[in-house]
Amino acid sequence: MTRIAVQSLDLAKRFAKVQAINGIDLEIHCGEVFGLLGPNGAGKTTTLSMLEGLVKPDQGTIEILGLNWRTHGNEIRARIGAQFQSTTLDEKITPREALTLSASYYPRSCKIDELLQLVQLEEKANAHHSTLSGGQQQRLALALALINDPELVFLDEPTTGLDPQARHGLWEIVRRLKQEGRTVVITTHNMEEAEALCDRIAILDHGKVLQLGTPLELINSLGMPSVVELIFDTQRTDADLFAGKLGIAVEHKGKHWAIPVINPKVQLLHILECAEAMALPFQQIHMRRASLDDVFLQRTGRSLRD
Repeated sequence: MTRIAVQSLDLAKRFAKVQAINGIDLEIHCGEVFGLLGPNGAGKTTTLSMLEGLVKPDQGTIEILGLNWRTHGNEIRARIGAQFQSTTLDEKITPREALTLSASYYPRSCKIDELLQLVQLEEKANAHHSTLSGGQQQRLALALALINDPELVFLDEPTTGLDPQARHGLWEIVRRLKQEGRTVVITTHNMEEAEALCDRIAILDHGKVLQLGTPLELINSLGMPSVVELIFDTQRTDADLFAGKLGIAVEHKGKHWAIPVINPKVQLLHILECAEAMALPFQQIHMRRASLDDVFLQRTGRSLRD
């Protein structure tokens, strides 16, 4: 029987005139990496804040590790960890001091030297926080989220602003957490990150879950294994005319056209023939497999990065 780490039913939250969350149901299994995927403003952080007990929902119920925030708040806090989008620390505090202080708040904690090694901050253990790079500060924030040896870890866009090397380093840590049997809930608007890390994904937009499944299930739901991309030097206004000639929908955004195809070998030739007939001056042509970005574009009409 699958154990449930997080369960929410009919969550809703309004801020002033904005309905941030509008009836979200989630069931997150123990031991999986679960992603909340969507553009900025989709409701990812608000959802996470309610699950973490930081924001009280206007309606709905939440169970964390079989417990509820109203009657078991302290027990839940002892069993979860959270990394926020930004963590403010005194500029003079060192990673070792920050971890030691944080450890004092919990009934149990990890060994500080092991955490410093995990996030690759051994050499910066006694450096002032103000001297750490952005990536090092992010890794320290992750270590702080793990100080109490949590069963469930919430990560809110943990790689935002990181360079590729630092981002992939953090991915490896998330994979290690999963190998240790922990549950990880991660928010992101980076589809590559979601595909690389997540066992299952909930696609959010305007405070609702649009679709939920494994990355492969979501991509297969499109019914189009590949996408042909045409790239122009200047913006074009005749994409709809080209789509009519092709008999295939063309997603167009500025200088970039994306054409979903089911049979690439046959349809690529047809696309090239139609482009030649219309004298389309494209500069590059690419073929790639369908992605989560295509899923989101089909469901919402906009890119994950909008």
